Amino acid sequence: MADGTPSGQTNAGRATRGFDETRVWIFDLDNTLYPAECNLFAQVDQRMGEYIQRYLGVPFEYARHLQKSYYRQFGTTLAGMMLVHGMDPKAFLDYVHDIDLTPVAEHPELRQAIAALPGRKLIFTNGSVRHAENVAGKLGVLDLFEGIFDIAAADYVPKPTAAAYDAFLKAHDVEARRSAMFEDMPHNLEAPHALGMTTVLVHSAATYDHPVQHAIRAWQAPPPHVHHMTDDLCGFLERLAPAGAAT
Repeated sequence: MADGTPSGQTNAGRATRGFDETRVWIFDLDNTLYPAECNLFAQVDQRMGEYIQRYLGVPFEYARHLQKSYYRQFGTTLAGMMLVHGMDPKAFLDYVHDIDLTPVAEHPELRQAIAALPGRKLIFTNGSVRHAENVAGKLGVLDLFEGIFDIAAADYVPKPTAAAYDAFLKAHDVEARRSAMFEDMPHNLEAPHALGMTTVLVHSAATYDHPVQHAIRAWQAPPPHVHHMTDDLCGFLERLAPAGAAT
């Protein structure tokens, strides 16, 4: 399936939102700002299981079962652990994001492409500020973002919950209809679409062991809440530069 392009048409040929009016550029972090090929999620995934195993004193296999079950039921494993077990979120986040960032390389082309976008740039993540700062710093783009809205800022209400987006808009005084949201999970684009944002799904052609990614590869066309798709964030943003050069 061919990717959508910044021209305002999807591969199915239906009209979609463009970027002429976009002045706020909102990026998810994991598998969006950095490519899924870095496979940082595998490290985070393993450490979530380890933390739950120790916290609950259960076998690792059962901890993994709870981890995946809570993700499906509550949107994030963290939300489930907080609601069901009263877990302190800070200690959990500190542990699961204490990972090796060696696979993340500095990306000067991405830096140039983001810097060329007209207007404000923000990171909106279900992870922590510390994790976002570490990863964006490795990429060499951290200073381009005026703010990071993390799971703590959302009072631990995760995407795709609509309340998380409402809190983000309020916290950063963002007008949704002049904004674009870049995400690797299509269900996390449903609320931004409903709010009036232009939506971009950043997906990976590489093997990425997540049910959502397997479903994306089976699509014949993107769903209505996905305006654009790309497997190359930097290239996509570079193609936007000529149209966005005049602010």
